Amino acid sequence: MKTTINDTRLSPHFLLREFINLRKYPENTPSLQDVVNMTYGCLMLLEPARLEVGPILINSGFRNDDVNRRVGGVPNSQHRLGQAADIRPQDPAQFQRLVAFLKSHALTDQLLTGDGWLHISWNPFGTPRHFVRIGYYK
Repeated sequence: MKTTINDTRLSPHFLLREFINLRKYPENTPSLQDVVNMTYGCLMLLEPARLEVGPILINSGFRNDDVNRRVGGVPNSQHRLGQAADIRPQDPAQFQRLVAFLKSHALTDQLLTGDGWLHISWNPFGTPRHFVRIGYYK
């Protein structure tokens, strides 16, 4: 059986393919450090959040510099390092509960909300900033 990058499991409920969207961006291949960073975020933030609210969908995860530019990401985006994801709960009724959980989580670096989705970031190498802006993306 051939194993591909798409089969790489970052944690019990999250796969690398959910973070890199190779179908749309075939050149969006992360480095090993980027994968380690995404694994940290899955294990430390996304898995605990999933236990709280149920399944979580990844809208956007890792972006190499080119993809980040193409989608209008800021130049210093943590997406470029595998340290951020734009997510939403599978059950939209759980959105506020997800926000509340991540807002209070000790390892949340940045939390910015949009309409039914949120941007969450983590920093495996530094002290979390706990920067929270509700309604940031309108």
